[in-house]
Amino acid sequence: MLEMIGAYYGVDWLAMVLTVFSIYDLGLKRRRGFVLGMGANVAWFSFGVMAGSVANPVANVIFLCMNLKGFLNWRGTSGS
Repeated sequence: MLEMIGAYYGVDWLAMVLTVFSIYDLGLKRRRGFVLGMGANVAWFSFGVMAGSVANPVANVIFLCMNLKGFLNWRGTSGS
């Protein structure tokens, strides 16, 4: 069990934490949620490569582009 926790050098845990905070910040209409999301996408991409997945890295490149687009098009009314 313990070997599973560190199997991906903590990248999966980092990705999870960044995703949670990204969604939380976006829910509060904070622009930095997109930045956290991009960090999560990089971490999930790395995890997917380490796990031998093809779909995960492809999906996270797409999600990263969507987060970048959201960040660049931001016109929020609250937060920063």
